[in-house]
Amino acid sequence: MVTAVDRMTETLRERIPPLTAVPLPRAVDNRVLRRQWPSSEFAAPPAGSGLKAIPGDPGPPLLGHTVRMMRYGVPYGLQRYERYGPVWWSGAFGRRIVSLTGPDATQVALVNKDKAFSQEGWRFFIERFFNRGLMLLDFGEHHTHRRIMQEAFTRDRLVGYVESMGPTLREGVASWASTPNPRLYWSLKQLTLDVATRVFMDMPSGADALKINRAFVACVRAATAVVRRPVPGGRWRAGLRGRRLLERYFASNLPAKRAGEGTDLFSALCHATTDDGERFTDADVINHMIFLMMAAHDTSTITSTAAAYYLAKHPEWQERAREESLALGDELPGTEALDRLDTLDLVIKEALRLVAPVPSMSRKTVKDTEVLGYYLPEGTLVGVSPSVNHFDPNHWTDPHTFDPERFNAERREDKSHRFAWMPFGGGAHKCIGLHFGTYEVKALLHEMLRRYRWSVPRGYQVRWDYVSLPVPVDGLPIDLQRI
Repeated sequence: MVTAVDRMTETLRERIPPLTAVPLPRAVDNRVLRRQWPSSEFAAPPAGSGLKAIPGDPGPPLLGHTVRMMRYGVPYGLQRYERYGPVWWSGAFGRRIVSLTGPDATQVALVNKDKAFSQEGWRFFIERFFNRGLMLLDFGEHHTHRRIMQEAFTRDRLVGYVESMGPTLREGVASWASTPNPRLYWSLKQLTLDVATRVFMDMPSGADALKINRAFVACVRAATAVVRRPVPGGRWRAGLRGRRLLERYFASNLPAKRAGEGTDLFSALCHATTDDGERFTDADVINHMIFLMMAAHDTSTITSTAAAYYLAKHPEWQERAREESLALGDELPGTEALDRLDTLDLVIKEALRLVAPVPSMSRKTVKDTEVLGYYLPEGTLVGVSPSVNHFDPNHWTDPHTFDPERFNAERREDKSHRFAWMPFGGGAHKCIGLHFGTYEVKALLHEMLRRYRWSVPRGYQVRWDYVSLPVPVDGLPIDLQRI
């Protein structure tokens, strides 16, 4: 039951940034970020093992480093990396969490040669909201589900998805002309949801769009709730409500998808069959659709928002990208046309580096193991941090500078290490939809470039809210000018 408290807090949540994002004087932020606590060992290594104990600290009483993580994001991770090295622990969310930072430590966990790192780490944060999504499955079961799902992401299906999204993107971007000063993040979020609904379900978003969008937002933000109980007005309760709504929504549409022969992703999952006859159950399809819809429209929203922001801050790159887009003509671009937009390739890769859509990945050790000589006992909750790797000065030139040319054929700084640039994860759980997401972002920016020039006020710097996935605190206000 939705109470008046729930409705009020939901409305406030959409209009007011969380307490972790409230602006403070820079001196106060710097003082809070620099604050240190006495270091201690995570766990004593076995006698005679030659392994080192993991250093770290619990942070302030009760909340630990929870608020600092969510408020400062990348600067917090870089500060800890500088102080403790690639393997350290901290207190957060009522737990002790070991962080693996830097490409070498990341590689150990994601390649996972000895199968010591399980996806169970995600379950602590998101299982109640994205139960049995592909990202939460392990080892053999994950391999089986991924093999079936791959049938929904073949090259031929990808070509069809891009053709399907084109009209929705063109119409949606054109509709912004009536709002010359939009909060771009929210405009993009609605548009990527419209695309996901069209491409994944072959249905217009219609009257359900707002409540479905709110349900996805509630599920994502619930993952980092401090109060992990269904109290009225709380993020945890809102997430549970959102999950139930999404289950009903997909279950009600599933019979028609099973019976039909559609080309959308929902239909593809319903009919996907391996050579040896393996298929998804109804429950599998619903679980995977909820997870994929979230992953597709949230990560695409973040990436397109970040890329649009940097194009606004660097108009010379915007004009360079626009020249290539205009050269394609007026036809809706397919995959081959989008592949020719080389400038957008560079910009999107740099945006993914500067604002990793998934800034941390969770794991849990299922047996005693070691990383770079540090001892991790069985049952350790582990976080892997792409956003820290993306700013490691050992692998990136001037890492805080927007420089898309670092990805050009001559420099290729992303090849300095297999895990220096990892916005799509890595190993067996590397994002299955990375090509779809890249095409969607590229097609969306292409439509923006054809129709508008956009800018932000001189001196404006976006502030990212890291409560869950990175979101601009103010929604990213921009000035849109018709070409």
